[in-house]
Amino acid sequence: MRRLFGLRNRRRFVNGCVLLFILFAALMFLVPTVLTIANSFMTSNEISANYGAMFSNMTEKKKVFISNNVNLKFIPDKVTFDQYKAVLIQNSDYLMKFWNSVILTVPITVFQILVAILASYGFSRYPNKFKSIIFFAYIILMIMPYQVTLVPNFLVADKLNMLDTRKAIILPAIFSPFSIFLLTKVMKRIPISYVEAAKLDGASELKILTKIYMPLCKGAIVSIAMLVFIDYWNMVEQPIVLMKNNTLHPLSVFLSEINTGDIGLAFAVGTVYMIPTVLMFLYGEDYLIEGITYSGGIKG
Repeated sequence: MRRLFGLRNRRRFVNGCVLLFILFAALMFLVPTVLTIANSFMTSNEISANYGAMFSNMTEKKKVFISNNVNLKFIPDKVTFDQYKAVLIQNSDYLMKFWNSVILTVPITVFQILVAILASYGFSRYPNKFKSIIFFAYIILMIMPYQVTLVPNFLVADKLNMLDTRKAIILPAIFSPFSIFLLTKVMKRIPISYVEAAKLDGASELKILTKIYMPLCKGAIVSIAMLVFIDYWNMVEQPIVLMKNNTLHPLSVFLSEINTGDIGLAFAVGTVYMIPTVLMFLYGEDYLIEGITYSGGIKG
């Protein structure tokens, strides 16, 4: 009995430590986000007083610090919307960069998922040696970092006269192997008996795809779409290398330029920048959990 009681106490202690670690990790993860949102409602003077040691003015001889200390404040002394007025109303550059991000990311996500559904259906329904080789090539391309393929993409875009256009980013991204690889693995888990039953009822390939495969893979499709959207919403290297025209750059590139100026505006723009991804996560949280937990396969 004593051993059993001692074992239970040890398990409770370990579980408590794990729970505290998870809470601490979650808190550390949320601190930058909460800090960004809170500071976006502060006045410029308050932000300068809090972060003057980090963001100082450079003179010819020395650095001039507004403040010698860095104060992390989560509650503004005075709530103001001046930063948001400057971002959303007074200066159109910020909104233009925001819509540049939307124009680039939404078509990439939609068409990449469409291509992934069709390609994954082909890989899962009609496997053969030749397609296995192609699928293996997809895996090789997927594990390669984008920086490796950036120069070939630049050369191809230059040859096709697509540099300084959105096509240079959108077209290569549509055929990314990431979604095809994941969705193929999911579709291969669908029992072939479902397809055979549908064929006995006279279903065509299109009906099998739209009535059987896509509904059963709904969680995986939504999960992959969310991951693709977030990935390309945060892209930086592609616009910098493939588009020299700054007016076409997305907000992700423009954020680095804002940080060198008014830091108050950077907080406000950062908050606006987070809104689409946060809303997408809140809407598709259940699908994301389902897609990760069950890999989009058939539940028990």
